[in-house]
Amino acid sequence: MSKPAKEKLPDFETAMSELEALVDKMEQGDLSLEDSLKQYERGMTLTRHCQSLLENAELKVKMLGKDNQLTDFDADAE
Repeated sequence: MSKPAKEKLPDFETAMSELEALVDKMEQGDLSLEDSLKQYERGMTLTRHCQSLLENAELKVKMLGKDNQLTDFDADAE
């Protein structure tokens, strides 16, 4: 038996929108326990995916510093 194809995860903005919709749905309290668990699992997958995207973006910002030197991003710098 072969493994199922790996699901393609959405871009950051789409994932965040889906997470917000999942939270709203779960907060309503109308889901069965099974559906709640499925929604929770999907939410955790999206959360990990978003965290990974943010970490990659932060690394790119660090790498794109002046003089090709690895520098940290400073939100207060002008």
